[in-house]
Amino acid sequence: MRAVVLETERLLLRRFTEADEDRLWDLDRDPAVMRFLNGGRPTPREMVREEVLPHILAEYGRWEAYGRWAAEERATGEFLGWFALRPVSGEDFTCLELGYRLRRSAWGRGYATEGARALVRRAFADLGAQRVVAFTMTVNAASRRVMEKAGLGFVRTFFQDWPEVIEGSEEGDVEYALTRAQWEEARAEGAD
Repeated sequence: MRAVVLETERLLLRRFTEADEDRLWDLDRDPAVMRFLNGGRPTPREMVREEVLPHILAEYGRWEAYGRWAAEERATGEFLGWFALRPVSGEDFTCLELGYRLRRSAWGRGYATEGARALVRRAFADLGAQRVVAFTMTVNAASRRVMEKAGLGFVRTFFQDWPEVIEGSEEGDVEYALTRAQWEEARAEGAD
C-alpha cells in the first residue's frame, strides 16, 4: 500500500518505504544530481541503506504531515526523485523548508516547479505555515529558478563553513522565502 500524501496534475507524492532503497541510491549516485550537494560524489549504497532511508522513515514517526516524499509520475509510476517540506527548526511549524531532488531524466520538464508549488500551497492552505524557505548554492541557477517559479523571492546570500569545498562554494549559498501574506496577496491577484 502506498501512502499518498499529495497529487498534482502529473505527480504523485507518497511516503518512502524500505523498498525504495534502490531508487534513492540510483538518484544519489548520479554525479550531476549530487553536483551542488557534495561536488558530484555518489552516495554509497550502505549510506543510503543505513542512514539516508532510515532518517526519512523516522521523520514519518516524528511528524504526521511533514517530511520527504517519493515523487512519481502519475501516468507511468516512474520514480522521479523526492520533495520535502519540514520545519526549519525543531518543532516550529510556522517556518517550513522546501526541498527537492530529481533524477536527471526529470530535469527541464516542469516537475520541480509543479511539486514545489503544490507543497507551498499545502504549507499555507493546510498546515498553517507563516513562512516557507528554501536554500541552494548561489551558482545553482536551475534550483533558483524553481524557487522563483514557486513564488519564493531572494532573501540573502550567506556563507557557511562546509567540511569540503566544492566548485562554486566560494560564491556562497542563497536563501529564498515566501510569507503567508505574500502568498495570500499573490492568490488574490490570480497567481498560483
